[in-house]
Amino acid sequence: MVEVDGERCHRVLRCATTYTSAVGPVRVTRSLYRHPQGGAAICPLELRAGIIEGAWTPLAAKQATWVVAHLTPKEGEELFDLLGNMTPSKSTLDRLPKALHGHWEAQRPRFEATLRHQEEIPPEAVAMALSLDGVMAPMKDGQRHAKRTQARAQGKAPSGPAGYQEVGCATVSYYDRDGERLCTRRLACMPEPNKATLKSQLTAEVMGALIQRPDLQVVKVADGAPDNWSYLGETLSLGVEVLDFYHAMEQLGAALGAAYGEGTPPYQERVETLRTVLRDDPQGVDKVMGALSRLRTRYPRRQAIHKALAYFREHRHRMRYAELRAHNLPIGSGVVEAACKTLVSQRLKRSGMRWRTAGGQAILTFRALCQSERFARAWSLLGETYKRSVTLPRKVIAFSKRR
Repeated sequence: MVEVDGERCHRVLRCATTYTSAVGPVRVTRSLYRHPQGGAAICPLELRAGIIEGAWTPLAAKQATWVVAHLTPKEGEELFDLLGNMTPSKSTLDRLPKALHGHWEAQRPRFEATLRHQEEIPPEAVAMALSLDGVMAPMKDGQRHAKRTQARAQGKAPSGPAGYQEVGCATVSYYDRDGERLCTRRLACMPEPNKATLKSQLTAEVMGALIQRPDLQVVKVADGAPDNWSYLGETLSLGVEVLDFYHAMEQLGAALGAAYGEGTPPYQERVETLRTVLRDDPQGVDKVMGALSRLRTRYPRRQAIHKALAYFREHRHRMRYAELRAHNLPIGSGVVEAACKTLVSQRLKRSGMRWRTAGGQAILTFRALCQSERFARAWSLLGETYKRSVTLPRKVIAFSKRR
């Protein structure tokens, strides 16, 4: 008889089973117990040791999860076979992160708060930059056929990534007074309306950092997507707003290309001149808007010029690039764009891949923890969810051993 979380259970069976350990399969004889009122049998050995999903020792599961966060299950199977210790199949490696993610998601807000509490923001940090972006990923439930059927019904030729949906990415980076990036926390969520979960995670990340370091200068950098600024500018209203400099230059380049012809010497000269003005002149955005206004007067039918001028007018207050550079603050969203590539695209957009939300999120969660230098501490929290208190009942007298 044993007590599991204070409930007494009686032994019903003793048998052997095999666990996957970091050094290979391990055969163990164990006892199974059941509550007097019935229910599934439990194994106290597994509950005390924290056996993962009834088959993995904690270290083996940790190693396998890390591998699948970086490689496909097939590549993981080949890697473990090459190493010659444990030899999980690709189907087993495919199932493991999905099962683990269920445990993680059940307590995700608490786990994330604990991770933030355990971390110390670099003492030399003077600024915190946050960014929000997205990248299209192939989905099994992306309504590919329905979208193509709709296109045909409208008399259009089906084209483009009809089976793709946007995966949201966010980053929080810390910078020193010289503008050097010290570290970055990365987040990613599978497609959902308005990126609701991702935004709540980002808000918690920022607020948690400011509780620890209220002196940090907050800089919000993103492209011109309206959804980004409805959140960064309205919901998360603190700090300085910055339109990504390179997206601004894309709009300016399109307007200059419409006026001078893309790639021509006049085009290249004006691009270089206005880039320097926009970036380094304290009145740069006003001077660029003046140049665009003159081009609009000269070429009134060139829609790219009208579009660029409207874009600059809308985001004028987010284009104080010279001022930001003078204080060594970031003006580009390259960090979050790199996260879109390394966190999402390199793992979820390989040839032939298509994802459902649950499977993709399981990969992104653990991959983001790895890229944020949080995986080891996160695993300690997750592993505890597989453990339960197992004790002997009180007032039990053990039989003495026969001599």
